[in-house]
Amino acid sequence: MNHPENRSLSAIQGQVRVTIERVSPELDGGQFPIKAIPGDVIAVEADILADGHDYLSAKLLYKHIDDTNWSEMTMALLVNDRWGASFIVEKQGRYLYTIEAWVNHPASWQHEIHLKVADGQRITSELQAGAHYLDGMFLRAGVKLAATKGKGKKKKDTFEESPEVSALRDMAALFREGAALTDEALYNKAVATAESDQFTFYANRYPERQHSARYRHELAVEVDRARAGFSTWYCLFPRSASRQEGVHGTFKDVEALLPRISKMGFDVLYLPPIHPIGTAFRKGKNNSVVCQPGEPGVPYGIGSELGGHDAIHPELGTVDDFKHLIAIAGNYGMEIAMDLAIQCSPDHPWAKDHPEWFKKRPDGTIQYAENPPKKYQDIYPVYFETEDWQNLWEELKRVMLVWASWGVRIIRVDNPHTKPFVFWEWLIAQVKQEFPDMIFLAEAFTKPKVMQELAKRGFAHSYTYYTWRNSKYELEEYMTELTQTGGRPDAMAYYFRPNFWPTTHDINPYSLQGGHEPQFIIRFLLAATLSSNYGIYGPSFELMEHVPFPNKEDYLNSEKYEIRLWDWEKTNRLTYLIELVNRIRHENAALQTTNNITFCQVNDDAIMAYLKTSGSNRLLIIINTDAYNRRAGIVQVPIWQLGIGPDQSYTVHDLLTEAYYTWQGEQNYVELDPYVLPMHLFRIEL
Repeated sequence: MNHPENRSLSAIQGQVRVTIERVSPELDGGQFPIKAIPGDVIAVEADILADGHDYLSAKLLYKHIDDTNWSEMTMALLVNDRWGASFIVEKQGRYLYTIEAWVNHPASWQHEIHLKVADGQRITSELQAGAHYLDGMFLRAGVKLAATKGKGKKKKDTFEESPEVSALRDMAALFREGAALTDEALYNKAVATAESDQFTFYANRYPERQHSARYRHELAVEVDRARAGFSTWYCLFPRSASRQEGVHGTFKDVEALLPRISKMGFDVLYLPPIHPIGTAFRKGKNNSVVCQPGEPGVPYGIGSELGGHDAIHPELGTVDDFKHLIAIAGNYGMEIAMDLAIQCSPDHPWAKDHPEWFKKRPDGTIQYAENPPKKYQDIYPVYFETEDWQNLWEELKRVMLVWASWGVRIIRVDNPHTKPFVFWEWLIAQVKQEFPDMIFLAEAFTKPKVMQELAKRGFAHSYTYYTWRNSKYELEEYMTELTQTGGRPDAMAYYFRPNFWPTTHDINPYSLQGGHEPQFIIRFLLAATLSSNYGIYGPSFELMEHVPFPNKEDYLNSEKYEIRLWDWEKTNRLTYLIELVNRIRHENAALQTTNNITFCQVNDDAIMAYLKTSGSNRLLIIINTDAYNRRAGIVQVPIWQLGIGPDQSYTVHDLLTEAYYTWQGEQNYVELDPYVLPMHLFRIEL
């Protein structure tokens, strides 16, 4: 332990009197960076204290990692030795920040002057001390070097004083003359100057930072590109993109769907694995262990004699076809997200070339994947405790760089919680070093602290428990956990970016297995307005597919095991709302951030109300979470937060129906019928 008795005098900074503690935000003692996107404001606080009654000053220091010099912001005393300041991260990359603080002797001196003058005391010696402080400010203010050349003479250097240097020199002379008491008028002028805002200004502009304390860590902010903060995902299996029964879809078929998906307002098209599928132990329809002739297998059974993670399933197309899909998607303002599943079919080239990368049973056979009672005979999990782990890591990095060379900049990772944390920290950092635009999404439905650790290690997005949070109480509690700091320096709001999915191709939640249309609509509307990042499992969710595999949160006739023919032309009330809400999300900055949420009180246990603001864009969302009954209640609008007076009228404009209402005061009545429309999406307009 680092107790003073264990340190020599030479190791102790005995003249440093300031202590800097409890810096916020700070993840695990500065081990991990917090997250941001360009334009975000990083608010930093700390406890800053010292012995005695001297005044303190503190600066928040920050810089982009590529910058040489630190920028500074003056920290303000908030309350009870808590100080704060903020800075804006202007560009992508990593920023560093720390804090420097010191005893502000000139400020302490000026405070003493105020007290003594008020007491009627003469302050001649104090003026002499003040002149000494001004001498220091004079030196720190510096001079301007001017080059002059006289006629017929050699060039010589002269020093030209800046106006501030002249003022400081004159002020110091005034203090000394006033202290001499030869002229009462000069004394009074010196005293007035000592108490003036002008002296305070110079003392703060040219501070005496001798014996300053620097916080023990340089903390970091990882600034991702804007899409990390705001995105709208659509998932589809490209093999089901065909419009013909019994025909395997291709990348060209996916291209034909891009106008429709773009029109609905999605900007990320996520594709489950697109690699060759193994034939050994291939699963059949509904996860049958017997695969019938012609059945396509599970895309997560990756690898065959045609290649592995760096190859394309030939029935989908070629690498050039995939690159073309990426380019065409870009024309629609969309990106393609690939699925990284670190697992192999028994036919994967790795199983033959690197058997040491897989765990073996005592009989020498490779252990297939299990999640009892589930068995995945068609999948070999990769063994990260292999003695050859370094080559395994390098190979996975190589695969990521191959995908990046194709044009991929978003990767959804399947089950990252079953691979080492340190691997993800290394891999993500390595890939982003070469491709800083890369975004990784963690599909980790697991224990809360494991999900949080993955986010700390570098995942820009994270799946969440939203799929299973249904009641008003559950949703408000969960959103508070995700978005509010509660004064904690390591709160999830600083590093965990939730990505809300009502369903996935792996999860058919019990809450939607009844196929009740209002319930689908409610779950969509909540996802799209609570979180700035959300996604849907494409045509399945649009068409409200809901029939479950018996007694499981999975689909009967799941698309994971067979090719499905979807009616890509069909529309319904839900598809209309998806397009409308996505347009509203793009038009209203308040929906492009997750952590800007304030819950409003409603005297009904099913009606949720929450305020989301961004500058002058102010939205009030009110939703009935009861999918079967009309609900009514009084919403308490936090008008003080909006700058609205208690007697002032204001307009709420429903962006879903284009209806306008005039409200006044905090208490306002709402009524929502889930069979008509379960939500008001109000924009507050004064």
